[in-house]
Amino acid sequence: MANKKLLIVGASILQVPAIRKAKEMGLTVGVADYDPHAVGIQFADRYFNCSTLDKEGVLQAARTFRADGIMTMATDMPMRTIAYVCANMDLRGISEECALNCTDKIQMIRRFRQNCVPCPKFEEVSGQTDLEVAVGLIGFPCIMKPADNSGSRGVVLCRGQEDCFSEYEYSAGASRNGKILIEEYMTGPEVSVEVFAENGNAHILQITDKITTGAPHFVELGHSQPTRLTDDVCAQIKAVAGCACKAVGLENGPAHLEMIVTETGPKMVEMGARMGGDCITSHLVPLSTGIDMTEQTIRYALGLPLDLEPKLKKASAVNFLTARTGIISEIKNADLAYGIEGVKDIGFFKQAGDRSGEIKSSSDRIGFVVAQCDTVESAIAACRTAAEKIKIEVD
Repeated sequence: MANKKLLIVGASILQVPAIRKAKEMGLTVGVADYDPHAVGIQFADRYFNCSTLDKEGVLQAARTFRADGIMTMATDMPMRTIAYVCANMDLRGISEECALNCTDKIQMIRRFRQNCVPCPKFEEVSGQTDLEVAVGLIGFPCIMKPADNSGSRGVVLCRGQEDCFSEYEYSAGASRNGKILIEEYMTGPEVSVEVFAENGNAHILQITDKITTGAPHFVELGHSQPTRLTDDVCAQIKAVAGCACKAVGLENGPAHLEMIVTETGPKMVEMGARMGGDCITSHLVPLSTGIDMTEQTIRYALGLPLDLEPKLKKASAVNFLTARTGIISEIKNADLAYGIEGVKDIGFFKQAGDRSGEIKSSSDRIGFVVAQCDTVESAIAACRTAAEKIKIEVD
């Protein structure tokens, strides 16, 4: 891989695992980000100052860098930029149509419906005048969410018409195009499915159980692998995942799908044509299966052979840290948390001086603890024990 160049779109903490992995692989790494202080820049060989959503800017960066491949981790909207660059430089990546299908939730759920992929009833809303009609068709309770955002931003459960009208500005404000979706509220265990497509074949690498805050915002607070659902339910989940990938036109590359296992079977919530965030694909998949999904994504971008065979049969979990509302004055005892058997990594999204508060989206969490054990129960327990040792002082 000598002299191969990889451009990573974004240089935030989400991209650091990819930057570090690419450097371990002996690649020359460039990063593109609007923030000249982004944490990942220090680990890269070259920095390009442009927004991850600036298609022409990133294309120019890729040409200047003479990139042999381009990728990102765990972020949705930059996938449109990557698809554009791939189309203009003949690099490996998803098509622009697939990128749109996987970043516009209205387009996505339409594709699911058209291709008979199980999904909730839905209505598109472009303004408050549409809202009353939409909720009348869907009924209560219902989910209101922006058409083009991620990380639970703008997602809210509405139990009645009053909720819908009072929360409309919150949800629409998180939408870049101003459109929102009203969806049937589905109940049941929530899972994510980590997929790597190869020549139209969706390899299911792992199924992840989720813990969320529940209503009204459903922010994820923890994950564990492998799922504790039955083999029969897992088979249904895998079948839905394969159909969903075909519906959006994903032929090659990683994907992260989210489902609710309802009493009538698994139904799609949404998906991204990229690796999952929340430490799922960067930490949990390699710890539970031995498949380094980050490395495989890099190899795919560079046109190198893939290795998607499991090498481990372990359990892994992540627990996210939260704190009461206020200004964080100190975070301490991470060293004690590392002493818990099974703990593999601890990280923080916030630091002293930052504000903590109500958990309305993924960006409101303080940090995380990751563990690997022989059983899911032990991995979850290790995370929780470690999290209890970490003290987040708030003024």
